[in-house]
Amino acid sequence: MNDRTEEVRANGFTDHVLVCTNDRDSEHASCADAHGRAVFEAVREWLRERGVFWSRVHVAETSCLGLCSADGTALAIHPRSRWYSDVTPGEVPDLIREEFGPEADRLGVGNPDSLD
Repeated sequence: MNDRTEEVRANGFTDHVLVCTNDRDSEHASCADAHGRAVFEAVREWLRERGVFWSRVHVAETSCLGLCSADGTALAIHPRSRWYSDVTPGEVPDLIREEFGPEADRLGVGNPDSLD
């Protein structure tokens, strides 16, 4: 095991957005069926437009975050420990803007070791 925390911090990463794209073969809702991949792409695009995708913010597809719904996707933002369910692709710009600021100028909020 390698603890790479300092390397990640030194590279300027402050936030991590997790988007569930889990698919399951069952009668229960899954984020894959609730546009999980489109929500993932919408988050990436919003961050790219502001020049912070992979420079300050990691975005990752995840399996189940435990907030399953047929109405939208589950999404978590860390280290601020924010959890959302029922997120649709059209809601992503407002959600991410609210969390990170209009130009992604509020990165690192909630992280005691933030570079900001």
